[in-house]
Formats: sequence, C-alpha cells, structure tokens
Amino acid sequence: MVLGLLAIVTNISALVTSLLALRPTGGTTAPMFYTILAALGVFLVLAARNPSAYRSLIAYAIWSSFGHTAVMALMAIQLPNKRGELLAGAAVTGLGAVLLFVLAPRKEPSLVTS
Repeated sequence: MVLGLLAIVTNISALVTSLLALRPTGGTTAPMFYTILAALGVFLVLAARNPSAYRSLIAYAIWSSFGHTAVMALMAIQLPNKRGELLAGAAVTGLGAVLLFVLAPRKEPSLVTS
C-alpha cells in the first residue's frame, strides 16, 4: 500500500508541476508517463486489500519497473550529462521493483487429490 501511495503522490505532484510550468521543458512524454504511473499507483493501493487476487497486476508493476530501470541505466550510459539523475531514478525504481517482488504474494500450491 505504501508503494502505491508513493507512486500516486510523486507522479501526481510531478504531473501538476509539469502542467503548471509556463514553458514546459520536458516535452510531452513525461506528463503522460506520470499519468500512467499515478493510475498504476491507485490500483496498487486497491490491490493491497487482497494481494492474492491481484497477483497479475502486482507482477505487471514489478516487471514494468524492472524494464524501466534497465532503460534508465542504459540511458545513463548514453547520456553522460544526465547520468546522475538517470542513475538515481533507476535506483529508486529498481528498489521499488525489488520491494514489490519480495512482498508480493506467492502462488498457493494447488492440492493434488487422487
């Protein structure tokens, strides 16, 4: 639930800041990305009530975060002038993915009856 709330707050604040800027410098991609992540945060908060029922949503959050982390790490190699912020973002996103992975509910073994 905490990671979901964190996703909502950080992305909504970044979205509002981006939209209220008189001259946006981040282009059009960032605000759209913030919206997607904030929506994912809302659903992660809802999934916290019954995580076993939302394993696929949690798995999506984990694997998309790992993918995002990998892309940010590669971009840090390609863009030396933005290396610090990209590596910091990759570390935060990667940490979130690891925490979700560790805390995600495991699939319950099915009982085999004969």
